[in-house]
Amino acid sequence: MSAQAVLFDAPGPKARRRHLILTVLGALLALGVLGAVLWKFNKQGQLDGALWKPFILPETWTQYLLPGLWKTLQAAIVSIVFAMAFGIVFGMGRLSQNKPLRWACGVIVEFFRAVPVLLMMIFTFYFLARNLHVPGAQASFWAVIAALTLYNGSVIAELVRSGVHQLPKGQGEAGLAVGLTPGQTLRSIQLPQALTAMLPALMSQLVVVLKDSALGTAITYPEVVSAGRQLGSRYGNIVAAYIIIGVIFILLNWALTTLAGRLERWINRRGLTAGKAKTGASALVEGGGAPGEFGANIADAVEEEVDDLRAARSRKRTGTGSVGEDGQ
Repeated sequence: MSAQAVLFDAPGPKARRRHLILTVLGALLALGVLGAVLWKFNKQGQLDGALWKPFILPETWTQYLLPGLWKTLQAAIVSIVFAMAFGIVFGMGRLSQNKPLRWACGVIVEFFRAVPVLLMMIFTFYFLARNLHVPGAQASFWAVIAALTLYNGSVIAELVRSGVHQLPKGQGEAGLAVGLTPGQTLRSIQLPQALTAMLPALMSQLVVVLKDSALGTAITYPEVVSAGRQLGSRYGNIVAAYIIIGVIFILLNWALTTLAGRLERWINRRGLTAGKAKTGASALVEGGGAPGEFGANIADAVEEEVDDLRAARSRKRTGTGSVGEDGQ
């Protein structure tokens, strides 16, 4: 029986009929809103063929949209790589046994999570351009990278912290039982399992990075929204240009969301979620498998030994077990 079947009752005939009616009403409402928008656009002349004709011209894509899209993807890819490194380092810092280090990492993470991304972009851009005399094009690029890295890295740090905390408590105890330090236990056993379980959430965070990169237009970064504005200024079709840009973002985010969903299903099929790694003597000897599986195998095996020791101590304190056997 699935968890969903346990938590929720299957809808009956009346509930299914009600759901169908609500679905139809919602679809009709959405179609009505879409029709009203199209009617308004047509009334304002925004659906004229002359305004949409530039999008079938090759130079529209080669000179404006594709270069802008490349700049958007470039900023997103570089930012997510830096954000991953930032998030892992500060996430581990928040899990450190060193109280001052844990407190400092917590302050940094909470600060950059609270500051708006656009504000960080503007501040970094003017700091680089005026104080460090970085050229405008490079200043805008690194300002976008810095803002996206700091904000999304802070979010990833929280994902790392929560992912490790969601692991079974015995995983950490198992590492300590075999003589590992808390830091070694975190790096070799807990962190690999947490990162594997967090992959879908990290993919979803990439969607946030991709969308937030559009804020770079405020500091003259030539990403796809800025390219769309230039295109609209040239052909006088700014509304059509922004609609095309919106469709591009929808397709990109849909692709990333679909990839995240497939990745999550693959992880569930492989049993690579936190606390579900394969165990067994053969796996311990071979040491193969997915990243973090070896550490998880060790942790699970030693965790069983720890549980056995606890049970033995409990029997000894209650006077059962070996005492009863000797009495026989």
